Amino acid sequence: MMQNNIKIAITGGICSGKSTVAKIIKEQGYTVISCDKIYSELLNDTRFIDLIDKEFGDIKNSDGTLNRIKLSEIVFNDIEKLNRLNSLTHPRIMQKAMELMSEEGICFCEVPLLFEGGFEQLFNNVIVVLRKKNERVNELMLRAKINEKQALLRVNSQFNYDNVEFIKYYVIHNDFNLQKLQEDTINIINKIKEDYI
Repeated sequence: MMQNNIKIAITGGICSGKSTVAKIIKEQGYTVISCDKIYSELLNDTRFIDLIDKEFGDIKNSDGTLNRIKLSEIVFNDIEKLNRLNSLTHPRIMQKAMELMSEEGICFCEVPLLFEGGFEQLFNNVIVVLRKKNERVNELMLRAKINEKQALLRVNSQFNYDNVEFIKYYVIHNDFNLQKLQEDTINIINKIKEDYI
C-alpha cells in the first residue's frame, strides 16, 4: 500500500536540465510544483518588494515593480548579500511548496537550491540532475545573454555538484539527448513507485 503523501524533490545546478525532467514527470500525470514559479510570484508581491528594497536599497522600477536585473547584479557580486536574499526568500518559498504538495500519493517539487538551503530533509527523497559544468556555463550564457565570467559567477555561487556521490538519491546524468533523458526519467519514476508502494 502506498504511503499517504510522498514528497520528491527535483534538483540540480543551473542549466542542468531539471526543468526538462520536471516537465517529463508532469507529462506522466504527476503533480509537479515549481519553486521558481513560487519565487516569481513572491517577487511580484508588493509587500515583499518593499522588504527587499529596504534591505538592498533602490531596486524598484519607477512603477514600483522589482528591478530583477539590478537585484541580480547586487547579489551575484556579493556572497553575503546573496545569502541574505536567500534567507529572506527560501523559507517563504518552501512553506508554500509544502502546502501545495499536501495531496495524497507521490508529489514532485523542482527545487533549484535544495542543498544550499538544507531543504532535502523536508522530502522523502531527491532526484539529482547532473550535467557537465562547461555545458551548463555555455547554456547559461546563451539563455541569460551574459558573458562567461558572469555565467561562472552564477554557477559557482551554487552548490558544487562535481565530485559528489549522491548514493542515497536518484541520479540522472543529462547529456542533452532528450530521448535518453525521457527514458531515464520514466525509469526513475517507476523506481520511486516500487520504493514507496
